[in-house]
Amino acid sequence: MQTQQYDSLYLFINGQWLSAGDRETSAVINPANGTTLGRLPLATNADLDQALITAGESFPVWRNTVPDDRARIMKKAAALMRERAEHIATLMTLEEGKPLSESRDEVQRAADYFEWFAEEARRIDGRVVPANRPGVQQLVKRQAIGPVAAFTPWNFPAITPARKLSAALAAGCSVILKPGEESPATALALARCLDEAGLPKGVLQIVFGVPDKVSSKLITSPIIRKVAFTGSVPVGRLLSERAAAGVKPISLELGGHGPVLVFEDADIEEAATNGAANRFRGTGQICISSTRFLVQRNAYERFVQRFVEATENLVIGDGMEPGTQVGPLANERQLEKMAALVEDAVTQGATVLTGGKRINRSGFFFEPTVLANVPMSARIMHEEPFGPIAIMRPFDTIKDGLEEANRLPYALSAYAFTSSARTALDVGDGLEAGMIGINQYRIIATELPFGGMKESGHGSEGGREGIAPYLTNKFISQI
Repeated sequence: MQTQQYDSLYLFINGQWLSAGDRETSAVINPANGTTLGRLPLATNADLDQALITAGESFPVWRNTVPDDRARIMKKAAALMRERAEHIATLMTLEEGKPLSESRDEVQRAADYFEWFAEEARRIDGRVVPANRPGVQQLVKRQAIGPVAAFTPWNFPAITPARKLSAALAAGCSVILKPGEESPATALALARCLDEAGLPKGVLQIVFGVPDKVSSKLITSPIIRKVAFTGSVPVGRLLSERAAAGVKPISLELGGHGPVLVFEDADIEEAATNGAANRFRGTGQICISSTRFLVQRNAYERFVQRFVEATENLVIGDGMEPGTQVGPLANERQLEKMAALVEDAVTQGATVLTGGKRINRSGFFFEPTVLANVPMSARIMHEEPFGPIAIMRPFDTIKDGLEEANRLPYALSAYAFTSSARTALDVGDGLEAGMIGINQYRIIATELPFGGMKESGHGSEGGREGIAPYLTNKFISQI
């Protein structure tokens, strides 16, 4: 079944839009009502072989395209994304479930990345190094690393592919992208913008399939020179092993379990109200989302009361409905995971302050949930929930707060709220995270690096740092 607003689905290989034909397909489900939006063609082994061959053949063509021309194509693609923003946002909400307002914002920010890295393409420079011998010229050049295999999840189907594609294309790399199979139409819409903007045929391939099969085929191919992955820690470890076998660099943006330190001198009302909005944005399916709210004891009761009130005032519904603030989870697996995490915590003594169960309606809806008195033995104190569950926990001193904030191997994002400049400096230095927000939850910007530490990954996307993983240094000494 194909809905009127939803695009037909394809593979994009060697500049050709390939329909299902006799290929295996998988259903794309609208998480708000459980209906089938379309059938997604899955790449055959021959399809993947063709994608690899094409990526290898197109790489020197694109690498040797002058930066101005690469930038012009990328900017034109960004303009097409903006022209088609409403349609792309609709696709995103239908297949991923987030409110339409969030989808619109995501499309605009995806376009921003293409514009930003279009300009970075013009700034790929090197240097002349004075020689210690007469008559010798020493040059350091930065050049595109080669064909890239990129893997992105379903939760941000525009901005996550955009970060990888924009940087890789700006550097001069060809790319094979495998987006999440739950939300394929959004990535295909971006690819169509690039294609119509004049990207040479074969520079970009979009494939779908069984994740383990596709990743194994692409990463182990000698054609691929660089791997980029956004997803879970266990899968990140697996792909790292595959990349290491071929001595290939890999950029990893993995999970998080974002701590929020709220000190008693903070604006408690603002920290709590905005904290609830941030926690349940995207139905909590955001890697940088705030999950563990660590509140100084004298402010704990006030914060929790306001947070619960704000949570209960959130509007839950189909993302296509005006006013919706919290949409459905992405799939049935996510629902089962949320129920299991809550049950485990409650069995061990946690208190459900609000929410805690599946909503009795069609689609994959789970109540925004706030837990308190969660014992350290509960799974949710160690596992990234990646769903609409918030944890409340008091602390006494800044030392106590930092110890709990830094306890886990995750180190993607962290937040702190205080009116003290001294405390802000201390927590900024003391928090172990790749991205930190002080007195704010919105910390992502096109011009800034996006990435984590520890088991949350390595490498950065966005900002001037974002293009570096797609470049390699070449030293030339010439007499």
